[in-house]
This record gives sequence, structure tokens and C-alpha cells, in this order.
Amino acid sequence: MTTSGHPLNPDQAPETADAAQDNAAQPNPAEAAAASPVADASALAAEAADLRDKLLRTLAEMENLRRRTEREVADAKSYAIAAFARDVLNVADNMERALAAVPADAVAHDPALKALVEGVQLTERELAKALDKHGVRRVEAAGGRFDPNLHQAMFEIPNPDVPTGTVVQVVQAGYVLGERILRPALVGVAKGGPKQAPATPAEDGGGANS
Repeated sequence: MTTSGHPLNPDQAPETADAAQDNAAQPNPAEAAAASPVADASALAAEAADLRDKLLRTLAEMENLRRRTEREVADAKSYAIAAFARDVLNVADNMERALAAVPADAVAHDPALKALVEGVQLTERELAKALDKHGVRRVEAAGGRFDPNLHQAMFEIPNPDVPTGTVVQVVQAGYVLGERILRPALVGVAKGGPKQAPATPAEDGGGANS
């Protein structure tokens, strides 16, 4: 049997079959071109999501850093005078001791001594105003509940008339700087009396004189 006037060569049949298989194995250019944009779009979307996540994390870290820096700067401004204030408190203590050492009757009968005492009292008040202006406030301890955050107990005094744990004597005044304790008050605490009632939240807030 012939085709187009030429006899069919049996050896050509396998080659034709192999060529057909090779053509089937090769990807269709049209299908590859259609799938490529979809894959690229998915990759770009994933990359964009990753970059957005990194950007949000960076912004959050920068905001935390800004807040922390502002807080540290504010603390530095507020508490930079702490060491100086402690030294000034020693001066205030000495003036208070000097005034306490002067007998009241001597002041009443000696005009010069009276003028000197009044001058020291005026200086003491001005010093207290200057300290208060910079956030240094005296801790009011006498008669109040002992607070380990503000007071340092030096001794106990037996007293059945006041609740146990009441501050009945102040050896040295305490001070706070802003919200921090600058120097605890040195106090004597009563013992042997009735138990104190549980502290209220307002009492737990501290005993600094505002």
C-alpha cells in the first residue's frame, strides 16, 4: 500500500510515535504564560504581607522606644536633684535642732535672741518652700499608721492607749521627691495597744504631705 505514490517505510513509524510523545511532554507555551502571572501575583502578595508585618513591628518598636525615652528624660529631670536635696535636708535638720534647743522662756526675755530665732525660723520656712517647689515634700508621720515604705522604725514604745503600730515619736523627719522616697522618717512605734483596723486604699497611698 502506498501513500501519495510512495511506499510506506515501516522503519519511520517508531520515530513518528517518539516525536509525538516528546511534543506531549513539553509544556504548552500558552498554558505556561497563563500560569506565570498568577504565581508572580501570589509571590508578590506574600512578600507585601511580610514587608507590612515587618513595618508594623518596626513602628511599634519605635513607639515603645519613644515612650521609654520620654519617661527616662522626665525621670532624669524630676530626680536629678535627689543627691543635692539630701544634702540640703541635713541643713534643714540642723536648723530644726537649733530652734528646738533654745528655751522658750529665754527667747521671751532676750530681744536679741528672739530676733535670732525669728531669723532662723524665716530661713527654715524659705528653705521648705524651695524644697517644695522642686517636688521635695515632708512625710507627716506622727500619729499615723506605721508605713514601711515611708518610715523606718528605730524603737518600740509600750503604750496601751494607742493602737499597736502607731507612730508616736519622730526622731528625724522623712521626705519624698515626687513619687519616690528621698529619706524615710525615723520613728518610734507604739506596742501593747489594741490592734489597728485594716488599712484602706487611701491610707495605703502614702503619708507624704502635699
